[in-house]
Amino acid sequence: MKLIVDNICKKFEGKVVLDHASFEFESGKIYGLLGRNGAGKTTFFNCLNEDIKKDEGTCLLMDESGNQRELGLEDLGYVLSTPMVPDFMTGRELVSFFLDINKKKIQDVKPVDWYLDLVALQEDSRDLLIKDYSHGMKNKMMMLLTIIANPSVWMLDEPLTSFDVVVADEMKKLLRSLKGDRIIIFSTHVMELATSLCDEIVLLQHGKLSKVEKGSETMEEFEEKIIELLKEGGTEE
Repeated sequence: MKLIVDNICKKFEGKVVLDHASFEFESGKIYGLLGRNGAGKTTFFNCLNEDIKKDEGTCLLMDESGNQRELGLEDLGYVLSTPMVPDFMTGRELVSFFLDINKKKIQDVKPVDWYLDLVALQEDSRDLLIKDYSHGMKNKMMMLLTIIANPSVWMLDEPLTSFDVVVADEMKKLLRSLKGDRIIIFSTHVMELATSLCDEIVLLQHGKLSKVEKGSETMEEFEEKIIELLKEGGTEE
């Protein structure tokens, strides 16, 4: 499966943010989306998610047989850097409710605790109200709902930066284990996180998307190359 982003354009009050941005994302890979502040990463996600109407361009999904169709909301999962989860429910109640309202779409439904175990949510936290969860725990719940919904394309906007070192490592391992038939686009400002987790690095600069090719460089040299390219891209909020 491929996500084909073709000539996406978006401008705000005359400022061009996305300028005929094109890229092909393949399933089975985690893509690190990097760009300086103001480069348009969130705008790009919002255009895919139709939270913002794009001015031009198309987003298509192509299956293994070459059949193409427009990307739909049901194909997307969006994990925001600021988690949006209902504070009045417990973690267990939220997962149970989400499973219930999506039971016709979810194959091989597991018990609630199976899902909570998946993201290593501590047992003594499962029946606490989410309003009492830490930022990182709320991010875990957001991530878990995306895992349960199992869309074809995951857009992850800085989802791991609120985790401590141990939890971040657990979530990285989980994402690697889940990438098989999915397209995961991972936006982050943390270079080490991008290069250690992602299969490919994609830069968004000057309104365009481009892959950073890795040759025989060491990881340190590769990261230095990315930084130099980002400097050329300019833009700072």
